[in-house]
Amino acid sequence: MSRIGKNPITVPEGVTIDVKDGVVTVKGKLGELTQEYSDIEIKQEDGQIVLERSSDKKDLRAKHGLYRALINNMIEGVSKGFTKELELVGVGYRASHQGQKLDIAIGFSHNIVLELAPEIKVETVSEKGKNPIIKLTSHDKQLVGQVAAKIRAYRKPEPYKGKGIKFVGEHIRRKAGKSA
Repeated sequence: MSRIGKNPITVPEGVTIDVKDGVVTVKGKLGELTQEYSDIEIKQEDGQIVLERSSDKKDLRAKHGLYRALINNMIEGVSKGFTKELELVGVGYRASHQGQKLDIAIGFSHNIVLELAPEIKVETVSEKGKNPIIKLTSHDKQLVGQVAAKIRAYRKPEPYKGKGIKFVGEHIRRKAGKSA
């Protein structure tokens, strides 16, 4: 048995789940998400969702845990939401937003302007004496992670001075510089 797949998912108040023709639709106060699935049976019983598989084939075992995790993330997303925070470490690194456009200055000859998806709420925090922070919030966990990774990829943290874009709380392994 998949240890993740066999755990039931509890459905919080205000979240409705519709399972039809290989598509799971989850609706909540923050939005609506859909996910296609195959080869797995999804049952709803008294406020819980249970996923079952027909046999112990390797691909079915993998899908069992995968779909359980995806559905759990959908339920958590439409009820609470997900947030990723990025920190810009470096002299002169700045971030600002206007609507769905994020404008970051990270040491290139030009600013990088990103047009973000409408599902993502962006917020920039710039306090004097502290590194600028970009907060991304959405009900879709995969979309938030993908956008955060794309922003981080423009200037990954380097190991000598630690300059670059990093996640808040991320530890950067530092290297010693060259010795004289």
